[in-house]
Amino acid sequence: QVQLVESGGGSVQPGGSLRLSCAVSGFPDYYAMGWFRQAPGKDREFVAGITPSGANTRYADSEGRFTVSRDNVQNTVSLEMNRLTPEDTAVYYCAANLGFVTTNPQAYDYWGQGAQVTVSS
Repeated sequence: QVQLVESGGGSVQPGGSLRLSCAVSGFPDYYAMGWFRQAPGKDREFVAGITPSGANTRYADSEGRFTVSRDNVQNTVSLEMNRLTPEDTAVYYCAANLGFVTTNPQAYDYWGQGAQVTVSS
């Protein structure tokens, strides 16, 4: 049974940091991982992605505030988020794609339940 379980969400003040983790189990083969987020009333949007080996990453944010990483021994994927702003407030999801990193959420095969991130003073 495929499972993705996010953890590490919470509330933080503007300028603060959070680290999200995604525990993965039940996958039969190699997979690319993505992080997405969805704010109220908005579409789900790509945040970051990482290839199966971890050698390559892709980000939506051009300011270098987010870092995605993975541990294929522990079967976890993480998203380190720094210099957070209220605009980063959303439910964050990890997702798995038995193919390649893409910004299209419809291409991902499996999803976690989501973790709320709230940035507020």
